[in-house]
Amino acid sequence: MAKYGEGDKRWIVKERADGANVHNLHWAETDCLPWSKTFFTKTLSDLPILTGDSNLYITTKKVEKVDGEAYVNIRKGKIIPGYEISLNLSWEGEAKDEEGKTLLKTEGNVEIPYIADENADEDPEVKVTVKDEGPIGKTLKEAMLAKGKPLVLEKVRDYVKAMANGGPVKDELEAKKLAPKSNSTGNSNRSSAVVSKGKAAVEKEAKKEGKKGCKTITMSEKFNCRAKDMFEILMDENRWKGFTQSNARISKEVDGQFSIFDGSVTGINLELQEGKLIAQRWRFGSWPDGVDSTVRLVFDEPEPGVTIIKLTHSDVPEEDRYGNATVVENTERGWRNLIFNKIRAVFGFGI
Repeated sequence: MAKYGEGDKRWIVKERADGANVHNLHWAETDCLPWSKTFFTKTLSDLPILTGDSNLYITTKKVEKVDGEAYVNIRKGKIIPGYEISLNLSWEGEAKDEEGKTLLKTEGNVEIPYIADENADEDPEVKVTVKDEGPIGKTLKEAMLAKGKPLVLEKVRDYVKAMANGGPVKDELEAKKLAPKSNSTGNSNRSSAVVSKGKAAVEKEAKKEGKKGCKTITMSEKFNCRAKDMFEILMDENRWKGFTQSNARISKEVDGQFSIFDGSVTGINLELQEGKLIAQRWRFGSWPDGVDSTVRLVFDEPEPGVTIIKLTHSDVPEEDRYGNATVVENTERGWRNLIFNKIRAVFGFGI
């Protein structure tokens, strides 16, 4: 994930004197880390976990820190959140006997090392520690894991949903939707026509429409190798495991199934022509039920040792099953960074 403020400057709109982002044609980026800290402080501080069950009393204390990057991009009214943060939360626990006398009072910590938009459909890892590692301390820790961890994850899911809806800019977006449109005549009408044409050109160039609610990703990548070598790498599960550092199962037969990135992506081979074409049906586990996409990789070798791959990934849904509107951007970024660039780095095919 790019750090906040380090995006491609061609797509980050510069502030106008009037503060306007006309027609939301360019990226408008908002730093959401301060808002994220406030969100978790409000939702996780002083949260009762146990209030006497089995004579145990556990409460969260405060959010000690929220580190990382968090932002929301808005373009043409579309919300694109991005975040990679870690969270540290303190808690305290007390165990009493049957007469209500305190047996042990101790403190502990909850750490979530990685909350990220790329894993929005998965619960993050939660680590729970306690200062007193004696038998009663371990009982309090186990109780925190059993009862406290689900509550903490619930608040994390609320955060993911809130970011998908715009985070701190949600109210601003709602206000813009409700604001009355002003009448425009003369030069303003002509200006609107020019902007509309420009907008249409940008949309046509960037992402083409396929099925309703879906987009098509196109990409052309050059490699310093033979076409048959690239074909073999993309169809060999052991090489997939090597350059992605994840599990893969890939059939080399038409109508055969494949599973890559530890099962996050599954599909079927539709057409295979060695060194020339790979056509597959792709599906991500986080996509809505029944939604599949089509991948076509066309191999061209204009001269020996130089291969150009033309990717067409059609019917990519704009949103996943959780309402996150980052599917197209994440998929395109995945092709470039997790597949093509990794192949260049691992096999030395860079140009």
